[in-house]
This record gives sequence, C-alpha cells and structure tokens, in this order.
Amino acid sequence: LSTSPPVVVLLLSLLGLAAAGKLLVMHVDGSPWLSVQEVLESLRQKGHEVVVVAPEVSLHIKPSKNFVMKMYSVPYTKEEFEKGMKAYFHVSFEEGSFFERFFKVFESTKKITNFGVSSCEHLLQNKELIRYLEESKFDAVFTDPFLSCGAILAEHLSLPAIYFFRIVPCGLDFEATQCPSPPSYVPREFTDHTDRMTFLQRVKNLLFDIPNLFLCDFVFKPYSKLASEFLQREVTVLDLLRKGSVWLFRLDFVLDYPRPLMPNIIPIGGVNCAHKELPK
Repeated sequence: LSTSPPVVVLLLSLLGLAAAGKLLVMHVDGSPWLSVQEVLESLRQKGHEVVVVAPEVSLHIKPSKNFVMKMYSVPYTKEEFEKGMKAYFHVSFEEGSFFERFFKVFESTKKITNFGVSSCEHLLQNKELIRYLEESKFDAVFTDPFLSCGAILAEHLSLPAIYFFRIVPCGLDFEATQCPSPPSYVPREFTDHTDRMTFLQRVKNLLFDIPNLFLCDFVFKPYSKLASEFLQREVTVLDLLRKGSVWLFRLDFVLDYPRPLMPNIIPIGGVNCAHKELPK
C-alpha cells in the first residue's frame, strides 16, 4: 500500500509516545534479584532510566551501571540477614510430613517477614528519600508483591505497579487478581498432587488450603498496619495488590502445572534466573 504524506506525519508524531520512561524499582533480595538484573539491563539498553531503592544490608542488590542506586539504613546486620535467608531457602528443600514442613516454613517465613517489615518501616520514615521519590516523576513501580513496600510506594506516588513474581504466600495473587483457583484443579503447596486428582485427593487439596489463612495473617498484617499509618487511611495489602496493572509471572507451564490466568497475568518462564551458556 502506498503511504500518503499525512499518514507519514501522523506516524512520526506518534514516535514521541514511545519515548524512554523512568522506572522505580523495589524488589526482594536473594535469587529473584538475579532475574531482575537481566530485565534492568535490557531496559537500560532501550534508553529507560531506572532507579533502584534498596536497604544498605543486602545479599545481591549492589550498585550497577544499569541503574541509579538509592539506599537507606536498616536496624539489622548483614550477618543476621544472611543467616535468616539461608535458613529460609534451606527449609524449601527439606522433606518430612505436612505438619513438619508447614511449621518449618512458618517459622522461617516469619523471620524473613520481620526483616522486610523492619526494612519497609525505616524506608517510609526516611523523609529525605521519600521526598526524592515524590519529586522524581516516575512512570511506574517495578516490584514483587511479596515485598509489599513496593505496593505501598506505588499507592503513595499514584503510579501503576508492575509485579515481577514467582509466588505469593497464601495464594494472595489469586485473590488480588480475582483469578480462579479451584482445589479440584490447582494443586496446593505440600500436597505433591498433580493437576489430575481423584475425589479424595481434591478433598485433601481443599484441607491443605486452610493453613493459608494463618500465613496471610502473619505475613501481610504488619504491612497493612504500616500502609495504613503511612497513607493515613485504613488499607490492607490485598487492597493495594488489587490495583496492580501487570503481573509478570516468572514461570511457564512446561515447568509447572497449568492453572487459570487473568488477562493481566503474563507468564514469562524464560526470565526465571540469570543463566550462562552451557559448555559443549
């Protein structure tokens, strides 16, 4: 088709809409950060400006040429944090009965949550850093829903939240996105079921959902309290997560069991960990 001059002018005028943006990043530490680094490098190559907010104590989040780093102090040491993180990941590979595994995960998750809540509290109390974020005119917040502090900042700054995640405790991602999660189809943690279950296995799957009520309470209730105090109105973490614009789901159904997804949940299993080319 031949292109008329008015059409060319219109297309050129639309190029301004594709200008580089400014992204605020607040993400969990540990192995997920290895995936985030690859994303941030790609964004820098495309001309986007990235600002990473992180605590002074971290495992992998370090200054880089790919982004501007803004750090804040926290009331715990690197040794304490490393010990808690190692214990958390070690529990994930332990075997045992459901109750043994659940209580171990409960205790280790509680310790990690305490680090996150303490870190978030010190960030929100850092008036100088918060003022900088308010004046920087970001376009979006890139965060993990497990670290609810990112959702709190997105709400405070009135910015769309982009969630880059693998799993959210107690299935809060299903509830926040109104995504179907039938126990007859979607296997629950610790059941070792597949997506093909007998009637009794579906009953067991339903019963294994009950502990999630306790997980949600102790993992996210402290963040809800922080958010309510900072935003000066009653709000829960679920309220904040429901406003998420895009959920980038770090898995694909080659490696995991199929499950229903909502339109704003995008599987990106190929961006799951920093990788190296295998030798021949």
